[in-house]
Amino acid sequence: MPQTPDEMLTAVSESLAARTGRPLEEWLALVRSSGVDPLDQNAVRNWLRREHGVPQNSQWAIADAAAREAGWVRPTVSEYIDQQYAGAKAALRPIYDALAAAISELGDDVTIEGRGSYTPFVRGRQFAAIAAATRDRVDLGLRFTDPPQAARLQPGGGPGQATHKVSLRDVDDEQNG
Repeated sequence: MPQTPDEMLTAVSESLAARTGRPLEEWLALVRSSGVDPLDQNAVRNWLRREHGVPQNSQWAIADAAAREAGWVRPTVSEYIDQQYAGAKAALRPIYDALAAAISELGDDVTIEGRGSYTPFVRGRQFAAIAAATRDRVDLGLRFTDPPQAARLQPGGGPGQATHKVSLRDVDDEQNG
């Protein structure tokens, strides 16, 4: 079973012909001839869904492959995090750093993955995610099947696969939460 995002994309790409009736190479040729900018992965995914009814995971695999073919290089985890905490959200970086350190202390099997708008933490599956939600708030998303009762724990989706979240506005929130 695929574990990393790259392994998942590879598995989906290898099954494209069975899922969609076309292998990846044909989808890439269609994207090239479509007029859609292959570096705009959102536009490629929307086009694939709208024009061809391509399922979501297949959209992601095709858009990723089209962007790479056009010269895009996926950012590293560190680069994703740096982008999330740049500019107006730079003051939130110490909150992220404190949360990430605490989550990483849960064990050597915790991995950190990169995403554009949040940072997922995984142990076989995503169990936590951190997002710079606004200019002055970081959301810690947690995935529960049976959530504990806690005043600060809010039900609701996101970030990531979270079922609940805690909002933090400074490092003291993390240390006293």
